[in-house]
Amino acid sequence: MLDTLFGLPAHPLIVHATVVVVPTAGVTVASAALWPRLRAWAGPLPLLLSLTALVLVPVTVKSGESLARHIDETALTQRHGDLGQGLLPWVAALTAGAAALFWLSRRKAHSLGQERPALLRLTAVAVILLALAGAIGSGVQIVRIGHSGAEAAWTEP
Repeated sequence: MLDTLFGLPAHPLIVHATVVVVPTAGVTVASAALWPRLRAWAGPLPLLLSLTALVLVPVTVKSGESLARHIDETALTQRHGDLGQGLLPWVAALTAGAAALFWLSRRKAHSLGQERPALLRLTAVAVILLALAGAIGSGVQIVRIGHSGAEAAWTEP
């Protein structure tokens, strides 16, 4: 795994991509979930952003584990690492919600499911709830992780 990039610890550099992509994916997926016209217009964009986040999270965690081997462990760095480990399930839910929204949008676009509109409506509600849960959970978790990382970096030992 990457320990350094250009002679600098990789984690602070990689984490910037994660801090941008995860909330962007969350806002995009939540917007697509709540606004069907945006969902139709955006096409695969929410899913692609979510998949990018899903790839970035383990890379960020691994680079953080690599950095942790080179610094003194404190309660704050331990908490930051523990919180970081908890992001992947939320981003996985976000990605599943984005995939289901994309599927739902494609299904409606092809007029399939017209024979059972009640089932399609119930499915849409479940998909929207999954997408919103993933978006909100990943957003809250990324803020918690970032705050704990800042505390760990800037609090005097």
